[in-house]
Amino acid sequence: MPHKMETNRERLKVILKENSILLGKFKLSSGKESDYYIDARLTTLHAEGVYLVGKIFLDEILKDSDIQAVGGPTMGADPIVGSIIALSYQSVGAALKPVPTLGEVKGRSLRGFLVRKEEKQHGTGKLIEGNLRAGDKVAVVEDVATTGRSILKAIDAVENEGAWVKKVLVIVDREEGAREKFEDMGYEFFSIFRIKELL
Repeated sequence: MPHKMETNRERLKVILKENSILLGKFKLSSGKESDYYIDARLTTLHAEGVYLVGKIFLDEILKDSDIQAVGGPTMGADPIVGSIIALSYQSVGAALKPVPTLGEVKGRSLRGFLVRKEEKQHGTGKLIEGNLRAGDKVAVVEDVATTGRSILKAIDAVENEGAWVKKVLVIVDREEGAREKFEDMGYEFFSIFRIKELL
C-alpha cells in the first residue's frame, strides 16, 4: 500500500495537472514570458485540492516543533493558510473537551496571518492581518515560487514585526532561482512539486 503522504501528493498532482497548468504564451509577474502558466488558485479554491495542500504542508510544518504560526502573501496564500490552520485545529483541538475558547488551544494548533501587498489606507493601516505576534517562529506559504519576490516581501514584513521565519513552503517551484535564494538566506525551503514533475 502506498505511503499516505505519497497518496495525497499523487492525487494533488492529478488535480493540479487537470486544473492549474495552462499552456500558451503568458507574461509572469516577474516580467518574464513563459509558454506555460500555473493558475494555482484553480487548485487552492478546489475543495479537495486545498485540503490536500493543507495536509501536505501541515505534515511538513509539524516536523518543526517550534513553529507557532503560518501565513503568506495575499492572495496566493489565503486559502492555503485557512486550510492549514483548520486542519491543525482538527488534529489536536477537536479532541479537547469542553470546546476551547478563542484563546490558545493546547497542542499544535497553529495561528494564521496574511501579508498585504501594501499597508491598508484605512482602519488600522496594518500590513499584516491576523494572528502574528512578535517572537513567533513561523512558516511562510505561497502557491508558486518563480523568483521568490512576493515571498521575500512577506518575509520582510514578518521579520519587521519581530517574528522569525523558519520555513518557506510552496506548492510548485518553477525552478527559476527561488529555492537557491531562500536556502542561501538560511531559510528551509520545501516544495510539493518542481515544475518539471507537472509539465
